[in-house]
Amino acid sequence: MIDEAAYDEARLRDWAAGRARGFARRDLFALAAVAGTAGLLPSPAQAADAPIVKPLPPELFKVFGTNAETKWSALKGQGYYVPIDRFFVRNHTSTPTIDAADWSLEISGSGLRGPAVHVTLDDLRRLPAESHAVTVECAGNGRSYYTSQQGQTVSGTAWGLGAVGVARWRGVRLSTVLRRAGLRRDALDVQPSGLDPHYVTGGVDLGPVRRPMPLAKALDDVLLAYEMNGEPLPPDHGFPVRVIVPHWIGIASIKWVGKIEVSTEPLFSPWNTQFYRLFGPEFPAEGQPFDRQVIKSAFELDPGATFPAGRWTTLTGRSWSANGPIRHVEVSTDGGLTWRRAHRVGASIEGAWQRWELDWQPSAGAHELLARATDVHGHTQPEVARYNTLGYLFDAVVRVPVTAA
Repeated sequence: MIDEAAYDEARLRDWAAGRARGFARRDLFALAAVAGTAGLLPSPAQAADAPIVKPLPPELFKVFGTNAETKWSALKGQGYYVPIDRFFVRNHTSTPTIDAADWSLEISGSGLRGPAVHVTLDDLRRLPAESHAVTVECAGNGRSYYTSQQGQTVSGTAWGLGAVGVARWRGVRLSTVLRRAGLRRDALDVQPSGLDPHYVTGGVDLGPVRRPMPLAKALDDVLLAYEMNGEPLPPDHGFPVRVIVPHWIGIASIKWVGKIEVSTEPLFSPWNTQFYRLFGPEFPAEGQPFDRQVIKSAFELDPGATFPAGRWTTLTGRSWSANGPIRHVEVSTDGGLTWRRAHRVGASIEGAWQRWELDWQPSAGAHELLARATDVHGHTQPEVARYNTLGYLFDAVVRVPVTAA
């Protein structure tokens, strides 16, 4: 006869450790009562006094608890890269306080030929460095528009379009570090883990934030970054070292990385089995996994902005796509009845975004602005985003109300 309590406890431990998959969403809450007896309550972690360390002035950010969304009006006139002081913050718990002198990265697992390897920050700095412009974007960016624009109920942080930012990241290729650690030929998956406090939901301690990727991706273009826009990583953005995974959803770019597991077997965590999967009527019951981001556009203004009627003004914005550089952007100032091609501002760097502008002379009254982008592979923003219950990957054209007075 099976001891159901012991069985549930074992499943919970395996899942939190990334050794199991296939939980239905209801299991997360059904097992909550087991968490206390299983010894999976949060372990002590050194964290800052507040979830986010840097100042969050209301003219720059909209704050959602442990998260802070960049206001698009704060990016107007700021150049290609988002300044650190206005780069969005996505924390599952809170920003940890880490002493760089005590930090080291452990690389271990069955996918290595030998024992675990430990790498210090000085070790990383002695390796060949690279700098790349990369977009980091939360998978839930634009989530609020499922409700406000499509009338659909979703769960999660009600982001507008400001959970995205482009920075110039400097560091060492993950492939360099993994190969020096000694990879087995049959290595399959790589899973970075963060040093932030454990994430607890429904009374269940899910452990540190972590998410696996195939070895092929890890050896392709992934960076272990220690600088952001020419400065050491700030605490809120991963100090002293974070993972940067171009083209993929932000959860893959683990902050405050402290451990990387390399395995000869598939790896799983709550962040690829329970969260960051597509659930809903069009998807399998166990959800559909996804990794890549989608295409989006945003005006450098806040919804409800006011313009002087009858005067020429310049509308500015940015568009980006995980599938490649932006080919062109069209803008409508009359709610989508007519469209004009926007003027490109500077180049579109692959893996980042394209800036654009359009002159407009509004008449007095209410207006609705729309922008839609097409990338070099012919992907154009749709009118309606594909619904999923967790509100991921919103890519539809966003309707922005403004007034001329």
